[in-house]
Amino acid sequence: MFKIGDRVIYGSSGVCDVTDISTINIDGIPKDKLYYILCPYGKNESFIYAPVENCKVVMRKVLTLAEAEALIAEIPALEPVEAGTDKQREQLYRECIKSCDCRRLIAVIKTLWLRSQDRIKTGKKISALDERYLKLAEDALYGELALALGLEKSAVGPHIQRCMEAMLQV
Repeated sequence: MFKIGDRVIYGSSGVCDVTDISTINIDGIPKDKLYYILCPYGKNESFIYAPVENCKVVMRKVLTLAEAEALIAEIPALEPVEAGTDKQREQLYRECIKSCDCRRLIAVIKTLWLRSQDRIKTGKKISALDERYLKLAEDALYGELALALGLEKSAVGPHIQRCMEAMLQV
């Protein structure tokens, strides 16, 4: 169970602060059911009510600095995501993003970055499917990494890209 003041990842909402844990008084909702009251990071005017006994949406603690640095160091060793058809690849990307698992998100980003590099070499642009899932994976991961590393979110992408480019140099 999380505590008030914890910083968590809550599904596609990303980084949130646990501001309260209480029941909520809304018609049709059991009065004895506990909810985390979450405030998405940087959005002080909005709240999310997440059941404490939630099993549908991933909720986990935010990476620490040491965990974020270890994850970035792992990038060269993480295997790209492999799938045959566009439909299978899209399904796999969607599952990876929904998992909120940082390693799986990096694997998707790495896969799509490598695919885009191959397409650029042949004079093509990144496909719309790849571009959409690259943005979703980056959005899901970069806010958390920025927070853990003490960087602006806009600085995380170039940092990860340098890691990818260094990987190709080896």
